[in-house]
Amino acid sequence: MRRPFSNAPIRQYSIRLFAGAFLAFATLLPSGPSAEAATVQEQQRNLAVIRINAIDLLAREKRLPLPIQQRRDVLRAYYEEQAGELLWLRDDRAEALVAILNDAGADGLRPDDYPTRQLMSLMQNTDPEDVRGLALIELFFSAAFLEYSGDLSVGRFLPAKVDPNFFLKTRTFDQAAALQAVSNADDLVDFFDALQPPSDYYASLRGALAQYRELAMEGGWDLVPLGPTLKPGMTDPRVADIRERLSITDGADPEPQGGDETYDAELVKAVERFQARHGLDVDGVVGPAVLVAMNVPIEDRVQEIELAMERWRWMPRDLGQQYLMVNIAGFELRRVKDGRAEERMSVVVGKPYSRTPVFSDQVRYIEINPYWTVPSGLAVKEELGKLRSNPGGLASQGFEAVRGKDVYDLRSINWANYGPGNFPFQLRQQPGPKNALGRVKFMFPNEHSVYLHDTPSRSLFSKAERAFSHGCIRLSRPLELALQVLTAGGVSGWNMDRINSVVATEKNTVVKLATPLPIHLTYLTAWVDEDGVNFRKDIYNQDAKLLAALDGKALAW
Repeated sequence: MRRPFSNAPIRQYSIRLFAGAFLAFATLLPSGPSAEAATVQEQQRNLAVIRINAIDLLAREKRLPLPIQQRRDVLRAYYEEQAGELLWLRDDRAEALVAILNDAGADGLRPDDYPTRQLMSLMQNTDPEDVRGLALIELFFSAAFLEYSGDLSVGRFLPAKVDPNFFLKTRTFDQAAALQAVSNADDLVDFFDALQPPSDYYASLRGALAQYRELAMEGGWDLVPLGPTLKPGMTDPRVADIRERLSITDGADPEPQGGDETYDAELVKAVERFQARHGLDVDGVVGPAVLVAMNVPIEDRVQEIELAMERWRWMPRDLGQQYLMVNIAGFELRRVKDGRAEERMSVVVGKPYSRTPVFSDQVRYIEINPYWTVPSGLAVKEELGKLRSNPGGLASQGFEAVRGKDVYDLRSINWANYGPGNFPFQLRQQPGPKNALGRVKFMFPNEHSVYLHDTPSRSLFSKAERAFSHGCIRLSRPLELALQVLTAGGVSGWNMDRINSVVATEKNTVVKLATPLPIHLTYLTAWVDEDGVNFRKDIYNQDAKLLAALDGKALAW
């Protein structure tokens, strides 16, 4: 996945630099087999001396440079307690690490976050016979290696530190294991490739990042002038600008056979491709939203891809052989098996002020004809006024009051006696066609009380942006997904006829999965599929938060 080292001047300079330091330190004897053996032995002795000095620095030096000081314990454990060999003062490993750090941008990281210049400056200004200085350089290289490896593997920040609505289980980077592993690695490129998220989604973003960076180097795209809405068949001087813009990303022909100002069928197809990739209404009409999306600078699109890659580093490395994944920003659910999306459907997610949280869990059962228990805060805030003025209205929609094991008709309670801080009831809606959860819900019990469910409000799925819920995820084709989840969860004996017959009874029915199905609620404003690179609006302002965190990162170097 990683490209070969591409910065020839840096490579040549580093070769001279490292050769000057390390080879000059080794005693060079006359040629011949015995001389070569003696040279190897002398080099080994010299490296052993450097290692002893590195151990002594870690054990005795009170004022080590901060990057080393921050990792003193793990470095000391490796070099002293585990008798680890030197990692960077042999072969061309130091050169390889410098080249990889300079190429950190290929993974959406920032090369300036890593101390390649400082490392090379140290090498340039260190006497090759100064074993203490060489030992310090070894430790600096190891500290830089740990910094970069952790960033590449698990990300630069804890998700919850960036946004409190991210509840992903914190992934940790085992620094001690990484030092041991790299000491045995034959190829650093392969080693770092293995640290990347293993998902094909990440690999495709990596390819998209290289593509969009190349486009940016070529100048990106020009702005399309704003103006009135353009519909198929119309003529407009801006058609040539639109055609040129979409020739870069959506396959439009920049030199059409007909007139330059006619919005013809071929360009309509390109506009529709663009609309689909950006989550807009796919109608071929070039209105304000389409023009705004076309005019987003390519640098912003590059940044969105980088942020998506960072979020993939937060994800579990093992998503599961089969799993559900909801992209909140993309308003979409996918059911994936063996790395291939076998189902895709539109979803409705939480409003910006009642956000759907980001976390991973497991679907454990589905509930056909579910009850809906109104959250207590919502019951008091949104329903108590209705109960006081017209309890019969809610009763006609199937609502009832529950207190312990007792169930009450809403019209039998004097609701004026109750209010915030004094509401001992649960407000529950019975199964049926009016139920807010529809005919089925998918349960992965969690502290957020979030789940997937059907909805009687079908009109919302026709909208391009679908952030309308109180946090749960509404499904466009829930019964189809129910059969798929039962099958994936190892439950036999179910088909659509049986599901429909159970729905028709309007009786609450719980079906437990034999094998829980992983589910991942994600937030990605950029991803790649068969249509190309997709971009979506940052509905929860989470891209902005992550970007602010990255820009404010304090570096130890």
